[in-house]
Amino acid sequence: MLRSTFTPIFTTLPTKPIFPNLSRNICNAVTQAPPPPVRQNASTKTTTITPHPPASAYLHLPFCRKRCHYCDFPILALGSSAQVDDDPRIVNYINVLSREIVATQVEENQCVPLRTVFFGGGTPSLVPPKLVSSVLEILSSKFGLCSDVEISMEMDPGTFDSKKLKEFMDLGVNRVSLGVQAFQQELLKSCGRAHGIDEVHEAIEIVGSCGVGNWSMDLISSLPHQTPEMWEESLQLTIKAQPTHVSVYDLQVEQDTKFGVLYTPGEFPLPSDIQSAKFYRMASKMLSDAGYNHYEISSYSKSGFECKHNLTYWDNNKSFYGFGLGSASYIDGVRFSRPKKLKEYMGYVQDLENGVMESCEDEYVDSNEETMDVVMESCEDDGIDFNEAAMDVVMLSLRTARGLDLKAYREAFGGSLVVSLCNVYKPYVASGHVVYMDQDRRDIAADELEKLLCDEQRIEEKLAYIRLSDPDGFLLSNELISLAFGAISS
Repeated sequence: MLRSTFTPIFTTLPTKPIFPNLSRNICNAVTQAPPPPVRQNASTKTTTITPHPPASAYLHLPFCRKRCHYCDFPILALGSSAQVDDDPRIVNYINVLSREIVATQVEENQCVPLRTVFFGGGTPSLVPPKLVSSVLEILSSKFGLCSDVEISMEMDPGTFDSKKLKEFMDLGVNRVSLGVQAFQQELLKSCGRAHGIDEVHEAIEIVGSCGVGNWSMDLISSLPHQTPEMWEESLQLTIKAQPTHVSVYDLQVEQDTKFGVLYTPGEFPLPSDIQSAKFYRMASKMLSDAGYNHYEISSYSKSGFECKHNLTYWDNNKSFYGFGLGSASYIDGVRFSRPKKLKEYMGYVQDLENGVMESCEDEYVDSNEETMDVVMESCEDDGIDFNEAAMDVVMLSLRTARGLDLKAYREAFGGSLVVSLCNVYKPYVASGHVVYMDQDRRDIAADELEKLLCDEQRIEEKLAYIRLSDPDGFLLSNELISLAFGAISS
C-alpha cells in the first residue's frame, strides 16, 4: 500500500483513496481514498447533501508474506514459508470478518445490491479461494450482488498460479490489481518486496493466459536509488504488458517503517521533489501516448476500464461499506474506521454483535465507555457541516480529470462560493495549472475568464467545470486545493 498526494482518511481503501498532505507538492498516490480530516473551527452552517445508499464494499484481507519497507498499513505477516491453505490465522480472521458483515445493521431503504466489491490488503491472493467464496456468499445474502458486479482483487506476483486465479475467476472475481511496483530486481529487493522480477513476468503471463479482461498494474516511483532510466523501463514494460488500467504511486516515507528509519524525504538516495515531478510527468506522457486516459491523479485506464469501485470514492455523494481490520465506511454522511489492531478489531466485532456499540459526536465507544479506535466525523444531527462538505467536494472532484461540476456545486453551496473559487484560481488559468470549461467542456481562455468574473450572472451561465491540468495542475494539487479551502473558510 502507498500513499497518494492526499493524506489518507481511511486506513485501507482499494487503490487506495487518499487526501492532501500539504507539506509535499508532488502527486503521490495510493490506494486505499476519500473524505478529508476533521477541520477545527469549521462553520456552523450545515448542508443537506444526502448520500446514495451504499452499493460498494471494501474488504480488508491483511495477510502478507512479509512487511514491505514502506508499508505502515495494518497487515498480518505470515512468513515466506507459511502454508496458507489451512493457516488458522487466515481462517480465524475470515470468520471474524464474516461476523462483522452479518452483524452490520442496515436500514431497509439503504439495502441495495452491491455494484462493486474490492478485496484489498495486504495480499488478498494469499487467501484460499474457498474462504473468499464464503465472504462473497455472505455479501450476497446480506446485500445482494448486481448481475454485472465488479469484483476486484489485489494480487501480488508469486502468490498465485493459473489454477488459483481461475478459481477466483469462477467465484466472480473479474478485475485483478497486480502489485508489480517495479521491474528492477534491485529495487524490489531494496523495498523488501516478497517477489522478484521472475515472478513479475510469470504473474503477467498467468493473467494473460487465464483471459483476465480487466486488470490493473501498480507501479511505484521515487524509490531509493531509482533513476529516470529505471522508471522509463518500468513504464515501457508496463505498456508492453497491456493492462487495461495502471496505477502510479509516488513513494511517501512514513514514520515507524523501515524506510522512515533509513531515509529523509528529498535527501539522497530518495529523489528530490524536482526529480519526483519528472517521474510523474514521464508517466503521464508515456501512458497517455500509449492510449491510457489519465482519469484521476494516480490512475490511468483504457477507455471504459476505469475502476468502478474507486470512482465511488471520488463521488462525494456516494456511500460505501468497509469491512475488516482498519477499513473505513462512509454512510449517511458519516465516516468511520475500524480498529487497526487485531485484538481491538475482534472486540469491536463482538460489541457489534452484542448491540452495545454506542455512537457519540466524534467517536464510537464500547459498553465500558472506553474509546474505540474508530473515528467518527461530521455527525451533527441537523446536517453535514457546510464548510467540511464544501471542502470535501472540491478535494474529491479536483482529483479527477472531470473536475468540479460548478452547477451542482452552486446548487449545494450557493453562487457566492463559486465566485470565490473562480477568483482564487484566476491567476492559475494563465499559468496553465487550472482549466475552466463551459457546458460542452470547451476550455475558456484567460482573457475571456477575466471578463466573465466581472459578472456573476455570466459566471452562472457560462462556467460549468473547473479542473486541474495534466500534469502540471495535478502536481500542484495540494497547494491549489489548499487555496480553495482558504476561500471556503473565509
